[in-house]
Amino acid sequence: MSNLSLLYAFVGGAIVGAGAAVLLAPEKGATTRRKIKELLQKKGILCSDNEIDALVEQLTTEIDE
Repeated sequence: MSNLSLLYAFVGGAIVGAGAAVLLAPEKGATTRRKIKELLQKKGILCSDNEIDALVEQLTTEIDE
């Protein structure tokens, strides 16, 4: 495995882990979605509320599996 592949695997795992932590935190869903949207906006990724809902649903499904 090359160093670049290892780096991508680490970054991908960190993103999934951070998403799981945010989704499993004891806060209201609306607050969690707002935080996700703000985080993505800080990274320069603009998402609509529907796209955030789809992302949360996808992450929740992956976590439950």
